[in-house]
Amino acid sequence: MRNEASLIPVYSGRDLGLTYTKDDCLFNIWAPTAERVVLALYEDAGQYNEHGNVTDHGGGREFPMTRNEYGVWSVRLQGDWKGYFYMYQVTVADREPHYVADPYSIAVSANGQRSAIVDLDDTNPSGWENDVRPRHGDPVDAVIYELHVRDFSSDPAAPFAYGRGGFRAFLQSGLKDAQGNSIGIDHLQELGITHVHLLPVSDYKTVNELAVATGDRSGYNWGYDPQHYNVPEGSYASDLADPAVRIREFKQVVQTFHAAGIGVIMDVVYNHTFTVDDGPFEPIVPGYFYRTDEHGRLSNGSGVGNELATERPMVRKYIKDSLRFWAKEYHVDGFRFDLLGLIDTPTVEELTKELRSEVYPGMMIYGEPWTGGDSPLQHKTLKGSQRGKGFAVFNDNYRTAIKGDSDGYGTGFSSGAWGKEDDVVQGIRGAIYDFTEIPSETINYVTAHDNLNLWDKMITIRHLRHACSFPDWNQGVPVDGRSAAEAVKAADPYHGISEEHLLKEESVRRSLLANGMVLTSQGVPFIHAGEEMLRSKYGDHNSYRSGDEVNAIRWANKARFLPVFKYYQGLIALRRSHPAFRMTTRGQIERHLEVLRASDHVVAFRLHGHANGDSWRNIVVIYNGSEREETMFLPADSERWHIVVNDCLAGTETLSIAEGDRVTIPRWSMMVLHDDPLSDQDGATDSEMLREEEQTEYFRMVEMCYERPDRRYEGWNVWVWGTGMQDGHVPLILTDDGRAIARIQVAPRVRKIGYIFRLNQWEDKDIDLDRYLELGDGNETVRVIIRSGTVAIQAV
Repeated sequence: MRNEASLIPVYSGRDLGLTYTKDDCLFNIWAPTAERVVLALYEDAGQYNEHGNVTDHGGGREFPMTRNEYGVWSVRLQGDWKGYFYMYQVTVADREPHYVADPYSIAVSANGQRSAIVDLDDTNPSGWENDVRPRHGDPVDAVIYELHVRDFSSDPAAPFAYGRGGFRAFLQSGLKDAQGNSIGIDHLQELGITHVHLLPVSDYKTVNELAVATGDRSGYNWGYDPQHYNVPEGSYASDLADPAVRIREFKQVVQTFHAAGIGVIMDVVYNHTFTVDDGPFEPIVPGYFYRTDEHGRLSNGSGVGNELATERPMVRKYIKDSLRFWAKEYHVDGFRFDLLGLIDTPTVEELTKELRSEVYPGMMIYGEPWTGGDSPLQHKTLKGSQRGKGFAVFNDNYRTAIKGDSDGYGTGFSSGAWGKEDDVVQGIRGAIYDFTEIPSETINYVTAHDNLNLWDKMITIRHLRHACSFPDWNQGVPVDGRSAAEAVKAADPYHGISEEHLLKEESVRRSLLANGMVLTSQGVPFIHAGEEMLRSKYGDHNSYRSGDEVNAIRWANKARFLPVFKYYQGLIALRRSHPAFRMTTRGQIERHLEVLRASDHVVAFRLHGHANGDSWRNIVVIYNGSEREETMFLPADSERWHIVVNDCLAGTETLSIAEGDRVTIPRWSMMVLHDDPLSDQDGATDSEMLREEEQTEYFRMVEMCYERPDRRYEGWNVWVWGTGMQDGHVPLILTDDGRAIARIQVAPRVRKIGYIFRLNQWEDKDIDLDRYLELGDGNETVRVIIRSGTVAIQAV
């Protein structure tokens, strides 16, 4: 099929799937090798068997479709068909006619058995038109929190009033534990994260939605078994009878997070499908959508039996269409790609550029730069392939340097290993000497949903699994024959932990050090849900199907381990308050980050010179991974240092003062200090000088004079980013001489901004590419002329 694929016609239109209006419905499906395609319409979802499947799709009203030169089969039906269901009957040579759901379905029946016709306008929650994406500037300003929808609210002891395990749990605010601590979405807002990364929420295969709806909680999955890529998962919805409910409820989730100032990142799985022969693509265009080896066999770089051939035009188009749909229709703020290594780099580069130019410039794009096995794909998206392309990849180099291996007894810097200092320094610098061009290209983390979570890793390293009564697990079941519930009840993940002296405990200190390193390094920090409460999965290193007993977030642990939560909260506040931890360029890091020590299980560095415009002149960060306290010499240009992070507390306020040229750091801990501002010869302090400098630069203006030959400016505006202030839409002001001017404010030290002239909300663009304006040094207003349709910029 590899050679034949190039002969198959390609369609570039954006109307595949169903285009619904109250007056008519247009159905389009790309099936270039089909001999006949018929649309079948149904008044109901069909008859389900005991497994939750509909096996008989006969009896519908059938409408023959016509094929165009691009392989698209179409039919238009007059009238309002909302509430109906539909399938396609496809006939391919040498195969019997068979019914398939629409691969571009935007709504489906329970378990995705039939495509559904809905009016998306009816699914918008109240106030949806006023939903605004939170603005967080550069990707390095993000603090990402990875979360599974069901884990969030499946704890039976937590006081969720409704929607337990589903979308509606996120809509409940004001929830408290018995001690008055916030839980639920208020907890996330209190923690200070900027983005929640939701494990797959698009429709997946292996959980029987009908069983969940009747209260059967035995089915559980992370969702990396995709079925319908453009539809929310039904097991998280409150009503399966109405296909619009899951759509409306997920929109409400996004809306609620946005109101809390938190962006929503979707975990997406475009590298494979759950099955092939009865999956979403193979029955429609046999042999096209899947990658094969030199013998014509399905390749298995995913480890689950198949790979999508993303390098083929119509597969690439499908992925981009799907992402654009989620970003526009659901206001999603970013995407995390499962096994990004299996998606060819040109596809990732294209989708990144298009999403940011057509939908939202601040779109977060990142993924796993590896595969699950060998693949014939030539342009794999591995570490380094993202350089200069606008997206990021997970930094497993730094992960391993910090904690060691993922599931075994191997150690890293924070967990007892020696000789990791140089690797740690690479991570601190945002991997700019490893595999990145700029720090926003690295996602720094120590644990995610895969493998042992952080607490269980520390327990394993310290050979405490037996003491904690952790079972051995196999596919979500203890190997000793007990049920998961029995094994969890018998286990004690916190055996021997003194809550009175919690932050003196070795496992606690090592885990705080691990994520403390993540949160104070250059790059984009990422933490796994519940680590701020010492979450345990009872030693299960692969809990993708282990059920609520293992995976539920135990909200009682917030009160139990409140000092740990407050430590995380303080570190996040420190990072978000001080731009020195969020430098955006290689040059900034090279100028302002100085390594003070990297030896004997201690790494220390200084962020100096008001790095990235920080109000603090010098910041010293010290990591001590050793079993003993360490004495560290401090830079000689200051003799008085404010400690804001020690082994027990973290934040931005002074905890104590270090006088002199050295400081002592307790074992298995970190410390952050900043110096007193020094006075200049006129008596002004460094902070006063910085404030004065900021004031002179703060109102720096950029004036873009936009000229159109037709002098028609109605609806035109400029979209800007990188200003350091208010990115996004800037209106044009008409002048008497037939021009239009956009006035843009930029923050101190901004030397380049990006811009696109667009019509209304991306109905058209002046030039179909991102453009940049170099501002240079100084405080003067920058004035330029930009003529429609030309790339050249004329300085005034």
